[in-house]
Amino acid sequence: MGSRGATVVLSRANRIRTKLQSALEATVLEVDDVSHQHAGHAAVRGSSDKETHFNVKIVSSKFEGQSLVKRHRLVYDLLADELQSGLHALSIVAKTPNETSSSK
Repeated sequence: MGSRGATVVLSRANRIRTKLQSALEATVLEVDDVSHQHAGHAAVRGSSDKETHFNVKIVSSKFEGQSLVKRHRLVYDLLADELQSGLHALSIVAKTPNETSSSK
């Protein structure tokens, strides 16, 4: 079967998920697009990009021994190109596997 020349364009949510999973080997990774809740926000109004606000929950052993600030910086660094190309806001919950098991 031949290709029809179709180009697959991943949504921002899928790109975020792929980048974080690849780098952090997450045991839990939730990427929730909440852009619809901010449709009238000044920074978004008139923008053609509809994927601007996300909530992310990540559980990864790569966060072991890192402060919350360092965890967030790591996530922001991994998503730097997304932040420069229209991602406006990111809410991050970043925990280790031990932190999630102790909170049950």
